[in-house]
Parts: sequence; C-alpha cells; structure tokens
Amino acid sequence: MRAFPPRLPDQPIFYPVLSEEYAIQIAREWNVPASGSGFVTRFEVRADFLDRYDVQHAGSRAHLEYWIPAEDLPSFNDAIIGEIVVTASFGDAAK
Repeated sequence: MRAFPPRLPDQPIFYPVLSEEYAIQIAREWNVPASGSGFVTRFEVRADFLDRYDVQHAGSRAHLEYWIPAEDLPSFNDAIIGEIVVTASFGDAAK
C-alpha cells in the first residue's frame, strides 16, 4: 500500500501517531469497538513535509500525533517514503 484513502466527510483531520504503542491502543480500544476491526501501520514520511506541522499531545505525554488537514492528505501521501506496512490487526481483521 502506498497511500491512505481520502478522509470521510466527518473526518476533517488525519492523525498519524508517533509510536506503535499508541497506535495499538487506538486500534484495540477505539477502532475495534467503533467498527469491529483496527489496524496498525508503519511508514516513513519525508521530514520536509512534516516540518510544516507541529507534534500534538492528545491526552498523555505518550499520545503524540500530527494533525494533518484532510485537504493536505494527497500531499502527505506524496511524501510517504516506500510502502505502508500493516504490522498488527485486531478484532474482525485479526480472524
């Protein structure tokens, strides 16, 4: 996989997180109850793109993420280096 799909109308922000631990928490505790499955991905993004955005604390100090506006997602996808790899799946996706 080389790109993330467009955001849905009720998703104005894309939230890539900075740690696998936080991504696992989101997939297990939020995505599975909300939709039945959750995925953890790993990918690299060019620093010159990410330098345009501040790292945000979303709750605890361990919850670090970027807030990428939906309209910037095509540029975010263009800044991905290599492939997007699924490293874990939970709920229905794990079966």
